[in-house]
Amino acid sequence: MILLECPNCGLRNTQEFRFGGEYNPRPAAPMETSNANWTNYIYMRDNKVDVQEEWWYHRAGCGRWFLAERHTKTNEVKKTYMWQASE
Repeated sequence: MILLECPNCGLRNTQEFRFGGEYNPRPAAPMETSNANWTNYIYMRDNKVDVQEEWWYHRAGCGRWFLAERHTKTNEVKKTYMWQASE
């Protein structure tokens, strides 16, 4: 069993969650962003074998999206936290 810690609810079985993909910030100026940059944002992923930042959704719990830093080879979760807008 793989465990994941929801920042709101605590440690839970990963079956309670939905994987949301790699964290990829939206373009800063969406209306001025080129089609090539939008294509890159929507379709391209790093898919690396290392620690990556990912979205997770606690579907069987609080219903919140949060970020996790997880090693893609070992599934070891380094930390989880709520997303905050950068200024």
